[in-house]
Amino acid sequence: MERALGLAREAGERDEVPVGAVVVAPDGEVVGRGSNRTRELTDPTAHAEMLALREAGRRAGQWRLEGHVLYVTLEPCAMCAGAAVLARIGTLVFATRDPKAGMCGSLENLVQDERLNHRVGVIEGILADECSTLLSDFFRARR
Repeated sequence: MERALGLAREAGERDEVPVGAVVVAPDGEVVGRGSNRTRELTDPTAHAEMLALREAGRRAGQWRLEGHVLYVTLEPCAMCAGAAVLARIGTLVFATRDPKAGMCGSLENLVQDERLNHRVGVIEGILADECSTLLSDFFRARR
């Protein structure tokens, strides 16, 4: 999560919403990294999680990331939660909840929906205070 937090800080410095994500392979190697780049790339799908999952898939040479862990500083939205399910991520670790868009327990729990063919394990609260403060400070400065 420390690495994801570092990526989130970098995003904030680029005037992007400060969210960072890291994908770790079963052997412990970091195989995907991402920080929000929606403004920079003018791409609504350029969320930290999506970029990290894309890199991990390229490095793995396949779209299935079974046994991988996705670390992210903010609870994923519907798009990112859906991508984690489709990628067959083993575990999602997120720092802080997103009460307005979070789809891993806040609004809904897409990653553990029994109607889907894969469910992702969820751990939350790792470095929650640091990640929450980073987001709060970013939005406070923009108001």
